[in-house]
Amino acid sequence: MKKVVKFGGSSLASAKQFKKVGDIIRGDKSRRFVVPSAPGKRNDKDEKVTDLLYQCYDAAADGKSYKKILEKIKERYAEIIDGLDLNLNLDHEFETIEENFLKKAGRDYAASRGEYLNGLVMAEYLGFEFIDAAEAIFFDADGTFNAELTNKELGERLEHVERAVIPGFYGSRQDGTIKTFSRGGSDVTGSIVAKAIHADMYENWTDVSGFLVADPRIIKNPEVIETITYRELRELAYMGASVLHEDAIFPVRKEGIPINIRNTNKPEDKGTLIVESTCRKPNYTITGIAGKRGFCSINIEKAMMNAEVGFGRKVLEVFEKFGISFEHMPSGIDTMTVFVHQSEFVEFEQSVIAGIHRAVEPDFLEMESDLALIAVVGRGMKATRGTAGRIFSALAHARVNVKMIDQGSSELNIIIGVKNGDFEEAIKAIYDIFIMTEV
Repeated sequence: MKKVVKFGGSSLASAKQFKKVGDIIRGDKSRRFVVPSAPGKRNDKDEKVTDLLYQCYDAAADGKSYKKILEKIKERYAEIIDGLDLNLNLDHEFETIEENFLKKAGRDYAASRGEYLNGLVMAEYLGFEFIDAAEAIFFDADGTFNAELTNKELGERLEHVERAVIPGFYGSRQDGTIKTFSRGGSDVTGSIVAKAIHADMYENWTDVSGFLVADPRIIKNPEVIETITYRELRELAYMGASVLHEDAIFPVRKEGIPINIRNTNKPEDKGTLIVESTCRKPNYTITGIAGKRGFCSINIEKAMMNAEVGFGRKVLEVFEKFGISFEHMPSGIDTMTVFVHQSEFVEFEQSVIAGIHRAVEPDFLEMESDLALIAVVGRGMKATRGTAGRIFSALAHARVNVKMIDQGSSELNIIIGVKNGDFEEAIKAIYDIFIMTEV
């Protein structure tokens, strides 16, 4: 069995955290390929090494004083190395970094050095082979990730390697310059490595015990989602849930490799398993709740609208003309409502309204602002009767007025529109009716 394990910045912020990571890796011999992030914050008042590297580079590139910031970075690594009793000296590495900063090697190069140095420390600590991501992860000249070349080269490089550390977050262009991933960071690297070696599991270790059913800022101690499908994850992520970026999921999803989100500080917790599909029955009817504020609706009424071919297209073309994308578009026989981001819409609202009048000549048109959309997502809803009824009942009991309800044909999610002011109460009511009453 082969596992790729990625550890986030908080998991590698200090020697104490490194030791936890070491115990986790040594506790399972199938954890053979390690992707580290740069050291994160040790406490709320601390700074991430990546942020210090940016500051240091900007100062050096601008000809300003940078030595104190560089010393801070050196101290962070010295503290980790000393705390682990390692015989490792990074002086040469820091000399090279300083030279390249003064030569203005680029902010991508600067940012990547946190992962690079942490990779060297991790490899020394574990006794694993170190593989510089710049030698195995490739971008085209325009900065586009070259998935095909990377998969080929990385696969061949790791084929005969028993155990290795590959720093996250960066790779190189054809000319050798460093390029970082714009989104997803080290999570993307872990996914790419898992695909290249045909891993059985990609473990993503962080400071939480998996994904939560709802936002902990709204629900106190929400339940952890044990198993979630990629489709459910996408629905929740789209509606604002803090989950892995899609770029970090795509490589392993294509290969059918499951992802396990785990907690470095609570390794005994099972975390959340992300899978393509599963026969596992969910613990609750719903898998998760997520939502966003700041929408407005444009309600259009016209008699015999349903018989007018191209009506919807004409309306949407008006929004397209002004570069406004729509979120949801529930409709009836003579009515159609378009939900859009209020911040995108407000500048063009009168032009859009005039455009709709010219395009379809509605009988009546009105707008409503300050709305929130909430997604209730779950594969268990398909096999459960009365899910929408329970949502309406819970919201009515909480005295929340429903402005819109939209259910997709997959029966995987139900979108509810409410006023911004009712957003948190609505989520609490839905959580209570599906989670607290089903415990």
